[in-house]
Amino acid sequence: MIDVRSQGEFGQGHIPGAFNIPLFNNAERAIVGTLFVKAGQSEAILKGLDIALPEVEFYIKSLKAICSPGLILLHCWRGGLRSALMAEVFSRAGYEVAVLTGGYKAYRQFIREGLATSARVIVLGGNTGSGKTEILHKIASKGEQVVDLEQLACHKGSVFGALGQLPQPTNEQFENDLFVHWGKLDISRPVWLEDESRMIGRITLPDPLVEHLSKGLLIRAKLNASIRINRLVKEYAGFDKLLLGDAIKRISERLGGGRTKEALAALENDQFDVVAAIVLAYYDKAYQFSLTRRKNKSVLNIQISGIDPDEDAARIIELTNKYLEHGTDLPRL
Repeated sequence: MIDVRSQGEFGQGHIPGAFNIPLFNNAERAIVGTLFVKAGQSEAILKGLDIALPEVEFYIKSLKAICSPGLILLHCWRGGLRSALMAEVFSRAGYEVAVLTGGYKAYRQFIREGLATSARVIVLGGNTGSGKTEILHKIASKGEQVVDLEQLACHKGSVFGALGQLPQPTNEQFENDLFVHWGKLDISRPVWLEDESRMIGRITLPDPLVEHLSKGLLIRAKLNASIRINRLVKEYAGFDKLLLGDAIKRISERLGGGRTKEALAALENDQFDVVAAIVLAYYDKAYQFSLTRRKNKSVLNIQISGIDPDEDAARIIELTNKYLEHGTDLPRL
């Protein structure tokens, strides 16, 4: 799959797995676009040809570096002039070229509709530090359908969630990557998601997904606070204190001045358990409030050990299945 849009357009969002061979670079695209607005389509096309024709050899060499002659799928933004020109170039170089009808714009519309597809959703929730993500991965290893939103967002959700993670994708690319998983789901079977707020770092979840999280059956994993504190210390104490301090300061208004100073002083003195306890008090209160805003008020509380995530996952699946067998089936959302 060859995306012939500019590097800037490709970086903002692209079909996962596509290769970028831009007809115009960012500056050239701006020149042609400006000319289109000021002088009309004909002048813009002539300028575009002036830019593109000397680069034909480069386009072909770039494509041959990716794949030998064969079938390729090519697209630009709307499947228009850029696609037509590059399709002609690559056809003459011996490739069989298919052009994506409607281009990347049509693909974006397609995935938005796909993400709104009904599904039978189970939401794994619980207070911060409960090890939900690890349990979710174990649930997936047991054959359940799981979509890890935090992994796709490159963020663990809290103010500390960017630590140790790759840079977050754009919101557009997050949706594209999400659909790779969502589009493969068997919608006749339950889909497990971790409970998230609308924002994961700087990623805003699409509205249909927020609806799934709000209306799905909530499985709330309950775990002793001391174990959660130990987990957070183990997970975050190794990071630079400056980064940890900056994260604490970002929630200072919610913590309050006194608690913020206490947390920063504890951090300076390597009292990471004290820091974790202060932060957890805030997040526990925030999570409790979030429960009141859910559209589906049904909550299945399950006490977990916090020691063996594989065992906790098995128990959660077992108790959830028993609940569904003797309670109500999962609604389609």
